[in-house]
Amino acid sequence: MFLRPVSSSFSFLHGVPRKLKTINNAFNTLCEIRTRTLILGFQTSCAVSVYEDESFQENESVRKGLDSMENCGIRPNHQTLIWLLEGCLKTNGSLDEGRKLHTQILKLGFDNNACLSEKLLDFYLVKGDIDGAFKVFDEMPERTIFTWNKMIKEFASRYLFGKVFGLFWRMVNENVTPNEVTFTGVLEACRGGGTVAFDVVEQIHARMICQGLGASTIVCNPLIDLYSRNGFVDLARKVFNGLQLKDHSSWVAMISGLSKNECESEAIRLFCDMYILGIMPTPYALSSVLSACKKIESLEIGEQLHGLVLKLGFSSDTYVCNALVSLYFHLGNMISAEHIFSNMSHRDAVTYNTLINGLSQCGYGEKAMELFKRMQLDGLEPDCNTLASLVVACSADGTLFRGQQLHAYTTKLGFSSNSKIEGALLNLYAKCSDIETALDYFLETEVENVVLWNVMLVAYGLLDDLRNSFRIFRQMQIEEIVPNQYTYPSILKTCIRLGDLELGEQIHCQIVKTSFQLNAYVCSVLIDMYSKLGELDTARDILVRFAGKDVVSWTTMIAGYTQYNFNDKALATFRQMLDLGIRSDEVGLTNAVSACAGLQSLKEGQQIHAQSCVSGFSSDLPFQNALVTLYSRCGKIEEAYLAFEQTEAGDNIAWNALVSGFQQSGNNEEALRVFARMNREGIDSNNFTFGSAAKAASETANMKQGKQVHAVITKTGYDSETEVCNALISMYAKCGSISDAKKQFLEVSTKNEVSWNAIINAYSKHGFGSEALDSFDEMIGSNISPNHVTLVGVLSACSHIGLVEKGIEYFESMNTKYGLAPKPEHYVCVVDMLTRAGLLSRAKDFILEMPIEPDALVWRTLLSACVVHKNMEIGEFAAHHLLELEPEDSATYVLLSNLYAVCRKWDARDRTRQKMKEKGVKKEPGQSWIEVKNTIHSFYVGDQNHPLSDEIHEYFQDLTKRVSEIGYVQDCFSLLSELQQGQKEPTVFIHSEKLAISFGLLSLPSAMPINVMKNLRVCNDCHDWIKFVSKVSNREIIVRDAYRFHHFEGGACSCKDYW
Repeated sequence: MFLRPVSSSFSFLHGVPRKLKTINNAFNTLCEIRTRTLILGFQTSCAVSVYEDESFQENESVRKGLDSMENCGIRPNHQTLIWLLEGCLKTNGSLDEGRKLHTQILKLGFDNNACLSEKLLDFYLVKGDIDGAFKVFDEMPERTIFTWNKMIKEFASRYLFGKVFGLFWRMVNENVTPNEVTFTGVLEACRGGGTVAFDVVEQIHARMICQGLGASTIVCNPLIDLYSRNGFVDLARKVFNGLQLKDHSSWVAMISGLSKNECESEAIRLFCDMYILGIMPTPYALSSVLSACKKIESLEIGEQLHGLVLKLGFSSDTYVCNALVSLYFHLGNMISAEHIFSNMSHRDAVTYNTLINGLSQCGYGEKAMELFKRMQLDGLEPDCNTLASLVVACSADGTLFRGQQLHAYTTKLGFSSNSKIEGALLNLYAKCSDIETALDYFLETEVENVVLWNVMLVAYGLLDDLRNSFRIFRQMQIEEIVPNQYTYPSILKTCIRLGDLELGEQIHCQIVKTSFQLNAYVCSVLIDMYSKLGELDTARDILVRFAGKDVVSWTTMIAGYTQYNFNDKALATFRQMLDLGIRSDEVGLTNAVSACAGLQSLKEGQQIHAQSCVSGFSSDLPFQNALVTLYSRCGKIEEAYLAFEQTEAGDNIAWNALVSGFQQSGNNEEALRVFARMNREGIDSNNFTFGSAAKAASETANMKQGKQVHAVITKTGYDSETEVCNALISMYAKCGSISDAKKQFLEVSTKNEVSWNAIINAYSKHGFGSEALDSFDEMIGSNISPNHVTLVGVLSACSHIGLVEKGIEYFESMNTKYGLAPKPEHYVCVVDMLTRAGLLSRAKDFILEMPIEPDALVWRTLLSACVVHKNMEIGEFAAHHLLELEPEDSATYVLLSNLYAVCRKWDARDRTRQKMKEKGVKKEPGQSWIEVKNTIHSFYVGDQNHPLSDEIHEYFQDLTKRVSEIGYVQDCFSLLSELQQGQKEPTVFIHSEKLAISFGLLSLPSAMPINVMKNLRVCNDCHDWIKFVSKVSNREIIVRDAYRFHHFEGGACSCKDYW
């Protein structure tokens, strides 16, 4: 048959159906034509396509069209089928109609046709048959980048994030180059899929860079958001800073990310930069920066932003108003919050939820419920956020019954399976200590929700139940629940509370595997764990490698150093943080001030104080308490009281800081006055207070005040506390009453190493060396391991009673038996032990063989012994080394001068004294003091300033005459004078302790012991004089010098003349 030209065929077929009103008429007309050629088949396809222009909705049309073609013997071509599929889509054809077409396509052998495959894919995607679509996709002969993107986008929109990632990596493996649309879809899946492992995000980012998209805002903006959401704020900054052209979304993503990652101040600064550059903020940007203001509690900046909101005309924007309401409410400005709320032209559920949530977070449960009722009156239905906030309010108030009512209400509304409500309810039961109900509820929920697992971890952690906490964690791993940035910190905090470093290290290994170590929050908790458990080097390593500019991590490290009294390292870290441009928060400032207090670094502490005033943290209570400690420890009494008065109504911690600070700075009388004031004002004391007060009493050797402190301790019921009892043992010992110290020790029900150390050192200081060694044996028998302090007491006891070889044996056992490396103080004890026994050469050799560099105290001990034993050769050797270490130390020159005097080297003595004058070195004057009738009386050598000076000196002369009659002979060399012996008795040479004892004997009842303190070592002459005085006066005389206690009675001393 004659074949018409193609053009005429088109005109023919396009003309016929436009005159016919139905497609069936078109097919009938065509079937009357006998031509069965391929061209006619093509023309038939054109005719079928006409229904695209017609408004028919009969789904049977597709089937009829195919049936008519089949009846006419016409074989559809691929174009026919494409138009039929398009028609099926446009006429909302059923899924079955499309599947029949799919079957026909396969039957006709068009399954390899790319265009048909694309249309089939579109059809299945539109009809929601994702499995059918994926099957078509999987069988496609060729897949373009558009096809891949189409599937990735569809999977992402259906929250099938695992399939998105699988498809992406399959695409990469098939060497299909992703484009911006691809990465946008994949990043959207990452953002919507919760917490994503860092290595996954890192690989996707690397692919973007390889494709030259590292500076594309289309893909970098969601990447910034993704990094921020997962806590990798440093990487978000890096991406943001790498953008040469930043659009509005870039700025908003970075500002929002900083605000969400506790970098609120930086978020505010970035917002200002954006505004200065002329980029107008949107409501979302303003709400993000307002949220940052709320977190740092900056009302001033918030009010400035409120002004900007009014200027930009966003005052009626519900989103912005919600953020303002939240800000003002959180900062306690109820009037402004309620004003904005009341004047809002449109209050939506978010508005109510914002206020209800704010009330709930602040513990105003009743007000939250009232607002909830008002919300219902306004015709707004509560959503999941509303009910979750109300449950949170019940958790804060501890109102379990109301929470249970809300639980029933959420179930009634069909919200019981919502993840937020599940988390809030589980948290309610956990915080109300109903752990059994919490566990039952947890098991009933969709346990794939990682938030619920985290709540259970926290719940068991609050109960210090590490076993069940770890069991929950292990079960998460078994059930393949992907942890988020809050999972690991939850169990790490339990490890901190229970001191379980080993488990903490195991969790750290898990964190490393999941790359969460780069997360700022996880990083800060790891640093906190290692710091608090004493692994400061590990904590520092994490800080340097992973913390970046996260202020919480830095201040946590500073707090760790302060906790373990590494105050110099704490301040060095604080300075380094500031050098990096990281603005400290209140935690960093507080701990930096505490470090200054520990080092008594007043100047730097004052600088930090000034910095806190600028930063707005100076009124924070913890910081104020740290200031009290700083100024009191540095002896700044007025400044300490000023800081104290600024604390909230005499905070208990501030009182303790005053007592402790004054005691540590040597202002013991002031410390005791503060303690007395606390009792008068009814301020509760604790272990810390009583310990400091007892130490203050011991340092002043004020037995009366010490017993008053003891009485308050007994009255308040703290006398059974081991720490307090330990302080009392030391207090009685330092006040000269070894019997009371022993009695107190025996009353300690649970003795620890500090208890044993206190009594051992008490016995040692009082010259009861045998009792000290017996106590040490009892301590070992009680299975309590000695520490360095214990061995100081033991070695000192051996020194005082002359047990040289026994002492050496104890010294050597430190390493071999107790695993204690000797410290400088132990070497000093051995040198003292050897020199007291007159073994000066052996002591010198011991020093030269020390594995550590001898310090000044070692050489000074040797030099002092040389004065006693008149050994000028070794004495000059010791003085030479001592002056190299401390060339300006007055004690060295005094000892050397005394050495020359006792050796009768007067010229050398004069040269030494001349050097002292040239260097401006002054000898510390000897001072003794005694308490009589609640008054401390101080005396210096030859003192004549006392009101009773004449009587004291007269009585002293009488005493000296009486003791001389029973055998006392003055030790002339103790006076170290060049004068002849017959000229060595002028008043000017009467040592201070002699005057204090004479005054005590004159003033105190005959039955009362004489207690005298001296700042220097008692000389030989005074020691002999006091022995004889104790005999002629028939009095007990207790003298505490710079080294030990001397108990004189009946002409003998407890030191057995060995001190």
